[in-house]
Amino acid sequence: MQRRDFLKLSIGTAAAAALASPAIAQGAVKEVRVGYQKNGVLVITRQQAALEKHFTPLGIEVKWVEFSSGPPMMEAMNVGSVDYGAVGDSPPVFAQAAGAAIVYAAGQPITNGQGILVPKDSPIRAIGELKGRRVGFTKGSSAHNIVVQTLEKAGLTYADITPVYLTPPDAGPAFANGSIEAWAIWDPYFAIGETKQSGRILINAREVTKTNSFYIANRDFAKNHGAILQQIVDVTTATARWAEQHRDEVAKSLAAVTGIPLEIQTIAANRSSFVVGPVTDDIVATQQGVADRFYKLGLIPKPIAIRDIVWRNPAA
Repeated sequence: MQRRDFLKLSIGTAAAAALASPAIAQGAVKEVRVGYQKNGVLVITRQQAALEKHFTPLGIEVKWVEFSSGPPMMEAMNVGSVDYGAVGDSPPVFAQAAGAAIVYAAGQPITNGQGILVPKDSPIRAIGELKGRRVGFTKGSSAHNIVVQTLEKAGLTYADITPVYLTPPDAGPAFANGSIEAWAIWDPYFAIGETKQSGRILINAREVTKTNSFYIANRDFAKNHGAILQQIVDVTTATARWAEQHRDEVAKSLAAVTGIPLEIQTIAANRSSFVVGPVTDDIVATQQGVADRFYKLGLIPKPIAIRDIVWRNPAA
């Protein structure tokens, strides 16, 4: 079966109706802006032009915007510069607490590919030995959550470490030169740290907690263009199903789009889960736990209810 035909069979009735609707083709949406990072299903979607193939007949252009991490993507989405994008669990929590105009459109369990690294010759051998150490991570990212929950698992508090807030591109050199003593990060940077920067895995995220990543949409875009958002989610879901069965090709796609070496992206692709689905009650409960923990620690200014911003397609 050709990939184009596979996608047509996979996108579902809502998206099929959107494709067939002249009203949508002639509607106000002329451009869909998608935020992505150097990993995941949206990189594959971009490389294969899956969204372009579906939106071109509707007269809608797809614009891709790369981000180094989730927090700046949430900022862009809040002001309406990005319509849809993929992030880890923490960025939407911080964004919702700040009143950002976002909704959860779909979810994706994370089974591997993130954790905490230490240098290979580091004396740190157990998570309890992070006490008093300089730990680098991106503030408000999924790595932030991993740090918090790892400390909790070790019986430590956030005050027991010195957090060093760094973006992934800045954290890599800091880790390599010893400016930070541990680095909480996700793939492909996790794989880079292991293979190129003499890192040793102190702990994998899956050993600490259950985590998810999310596909987030601008709230007004979701409200005003629900049929188009459903189509984007359906194409994303179809691409994810394909990726689960074609990891070698996924690695090539990731390398081609991001410029990160194939050997690194092969590691990341082989240990990733690509399955995309609805934001279930279980996912909401897990995400609510992240939000409640951050509020308790004073990392967000007020309690929030995750369920309040989970998007449900009215036409479904």
